Amino acid sequence: MVIIRLTASAAIYPIALSLSPAVAGTSPMDCSSALSTKPVPPAPPNPSSANLPESPTPQRKIWIKPTAPASKKQQQQQQRKKKGSGWDEKRVVGFVDYDEGERRVSTEISGARKDEIPARYRLRVDGSRWQKDWKLSEVVDQVMRLRHWEDIDGVLNRWAGRFARKNFPLLIREITSTGSLDHAVHVFRWMKNQRHYSPRSDIYNMLISLHAKHNQTDQARGLFFEMQQWRCKPDTETYNSLINAHGRVGQWRWAVNIMEDMLQAAIPPSRTTYNNLISACGSGGHWKEALEICKKMTENGVGPDLVTHNIILSAFKRGAQYSKALAYFDLMKETNICPDTITFNIVIHCLVKLGQFGKAVDVFNSMRERGAKCQPDIVTFTCIIHAYSTCGQIENCKVAFDMILAEGLKPNIVAYNALIGAYASNGMHTEALATFNLLKHAGLRPDVVSYTSLLNAYGRSGQPEKAKGVFDMIKQNSLRPNIVSYNALIDAYGSSGLLAEAIGVLHAMEEDGVQADIVSISTLLAACGRCSQIVNIDSVLSAARSRRIKLNTVAYNSAIGSYMSVEEYDKAVSLYRSMREDNIKPDSITFNILISGSCKVKKYAESLQFLDEMMDLNIPFSKEVYSSLIHSYSKQGQLTEAESIFNMMKGTDCSPDVITYTSMIHAYSIAGNWMKAWELFEDMERNNIQPDPILCSSLIEALNIGCQPEKVLWLAELMREKSIPLNTSASFGVIYACSM
Repeated sequence: MVIIRLTASAAIYPIALSLSPAVAGTSPMDCSSALSTKPVPPAPPNPSSANLPESPTPQRKIWIKPTAPASKKQQQQQQRKKKGSGWDEKRVVGFVDYDEGERRVSTEISGARKDEIPARYRLRVDGSRWQKDWKLSEVVDQVMRLRHWEDIDGVLNRWAGRFARKNFPLLIREITSTGSLDHAVHVFRWMKNQRHYSPRSDIYNMLISLHAKHNQTDQARGLFFEMQQWRCKPDTETYNSLINAHGRVGQWRWAVNIMEDMLQAAIPPSRTTYNNLISACGSGGHWKEALEICKKMTENGVGPDLVTHNIILSAFKRGAQYSKALAYFDLMKETNICPDTITFNIVIHCLVKLGQFGKAVDVFNSMRERGAKCQPDIVTFTCIIHAYSTCGQIENCKVAFDMILAEGLKPNIVAYNALIGAYASNGMHTEALATFNLLKHAGLRPDVVSYTSLLNAYGRSGQPEKAKGVFDMIKQNSLRPNIVSYNALIDAYGSSGLLAEAIGVLHAMEEDGVQADIVSISTLLAACGRCSQIVNIDSVLSAARSRRIKLNTVAYNSAIGSYMSVEEYDKAVSLYRSMREDNIKPDSITFNILISGSCKVKKYAESLQFLDEMMDLNIPFSKEVYSSLIHSYSKQGQLTEAESIFNMMKGTDCSPDVITYTSMIHAYSIAGNWMKAWELFEDMERNNIQPDPILCSSLIEALNIGCQPEKVLWLAELMREKSIPLNTSASFGVIYACSM
């Protein structure tokens, strides 16, 4: 077995290693002595060039200032300095085993060894066989092998280098670089008990920064006061770490106060200081304060960089100011700062939240065209998967996920959850389960989001038993269901009409210490409407009041819709009036429920009154509202008004769909105008809108009224070609046409 140990220092230029011919026959034990790590000496001059004439050079007189010979003390200092050079440098150490085919590369730091400690301590170390002359990196390895409650002091007390004061900053630096807070605190406590320990600001800075990474704000602030008691003056790095510690836990006001103390101490803030302070404000969504600090930063002559711009964009994103984030990005492009992947990820997220899915995909494609400058990462692909999922393009979700693997990236748990959630939103439980199993095969452990998405997939597909089985798996895998998990199970039972089981989940949730929220109430109200149980609607509303859950627009819509479904028109209108009294602004869904519900109970005049209120509130019309209005006017025989609403809809961005065409064809059918109904059907075909069974039955009824049996039979043949099933009304219409 041939083992070669290579050591290289960062301060030394590359070293040439070569085996001389004499080494070829040596034993493996002698190979280490044959290897040379000394710099290769320059080649001797070429003998053939010795006889060449030298080029004439101008003769100059050089005056050399005589120097006094160095004293004995200076010579000793120079020798000591030369001997101790490189004690604090990191050296790369390589281990190669050619027989076993193994190699290991690590870094080591020598530190101050036994020869560099004071003489009085050196005699003490030489006289004890328990004292070890370890390198500093070996001490770190010894400490990290122990648990923080074990005898770390015993290991450190055997280290001869503890008597060298300059080893302490290096030791703390290497311990904190491992990220272990407990070990760092234990070593620091031991260090302060040493007689020759001298407090230093850089030691405290490293410890404050480590506490900040672990969100230990109070401990970081305690170290800040402790270092001043030891007469260590805080510097810019100290304040940066302290501001970062408070910003990570959302204490942005504390961070602002620390910044003011820094200015009072006449310590000039750096760009990192401002970035940490802006991040502290932006992490809590306080985008106005973040912009104000950025303005002060520019006024003080510290210009923002790319990190600053990304923090500002992130503050807009956290504060749900997506339009402002896009406007800020446009201003950012006018500067000479080139955006990176983080910048584009925030922009894509904001575009998705605003529903601008096409622009989000365009930004994603532009990132891929830029190449290595702005290469999409896992976050980018996850945002694109979420964008395709929101707009219903599930096939593209799988394509985007496959692109992650094609780009050589490794999907994380968030990417898998995004794909499972996309399948779950459409009730594709088979695909969701396959992705869930793929997640486990990739070596990742499913989290609560993974199980909840799979649970939702079974609930959307009408399988509440399997949804309950997935819910039980959450607890079996030592996970705690959250409020989203319980709400998904309530929705699974409620969608299948199992209202008693849904209410049982609500009680079980509260027994487990999870308080119901507005989503739980809205889900139960919608379930009551499906089950047509008015008593339970009142019970759920009273339960929300007893739990001090304030209803929002979605909850009111669910309750009003549930009352309308059980034909409790007066209670629905009364709840709507309460909604207005509570200053909860209704939306288009609210008025669609009221207008369609009024038409259902044949209160057409009231439906038009709700239309007037909707226009007074400047609420934009939706497709459902247009369809309900057309249906209301047609029932009252006001065909002109129905046509006006339909033409108004065609002139807006809200294009008519199959439901709107069905309402208008039904209006023409009531008026007995089959020609208008047939022209509307042809217009729908030109716009590539596929008919459904309800539209076809309405058109067949209009054609039979106009005595057009040939067109009825042609339409029946078209339905057969397009695999549109015949409902009861359409079947009787075709039979009637045949009899004609």
